[in-house]
Amino acid sequence: MSKRDNRFLSMFEVVLGMLVGIGFTIALTVFARSTGRPAEQGAAAPDAQVAEQTTERIAPVGRVAVAGTDNTAIAIVPTTAAGASATAAVALPKNAEDAYQAVCSACHGAGLAGAPKMGDRGAWKSRIAQGKTTLYDHALKGFQGKAGVMPAKGGRPDLPDALVRETVDYLVKAGQ
Repeated sequence: MSKRDNRFLSMFEVVLGMLVGIGFTIALTVFARSTGRPAEQGAAAPDAQVAEQTTERIAPVGRVAVAGTDNTAIAIVPTTAAGASATAAVALPKNAEDAYQAVCSACHGAGLAGAPKMGDRGAWKSRIAQGKTTLYDHALKGFQGKAGVMPAKGGRPDLPDALVRETVDYLVKAGQ
C-alpha cells in the first residue's frame, strides 16, 4: 500500500469512529428519554389546572336526549356566543318603563340611528300620525326608513309582543 492509501484509511477510521460515537450518543439519549428518568417524568407531568382545561376542551360539544329514556343526567347549560357558560339569563323587563330603560333608551335616549328621542314632540309627530298599528308593526318587525333603522323588538327578540306594544305606547305618550 502506498502512503496515500494509508493516510486515507487512517482518516476513514477516524471519521468512522466519530460517526459511531455520535450514533451511540444519540441512541443512548433516545433510550433514556423513552424510558423516562424520574426527573423528566416530574417535569413533563401536567399540573391539575392544565389537566382540567384539557378535559374541558376535549369534552363532547353536545349530548342527545332520547325519548323514553331517563335523560336527567343531561344538563342544559346555556352558553354565550364565545362558547363560555352563561350563568344567568338576562331578565325580561317587567313593564314598559323598564323595557325602555333596558332596551330602547340606547337609541331613543340619545337619538342614535335616526331614532326619535323620547319626549321630542317634533320628531314623534309624523310617526304618531301614521297610527299605532304602524308603530307597533315597525317596533315588532323592524323598519328601515330614510332617517334611520328600527331593529325588530329593539334588538331583543326575547321580548314579548305585548311588552313591545306597551313600550311603544309609553314612548308615544311621552312624545305627544
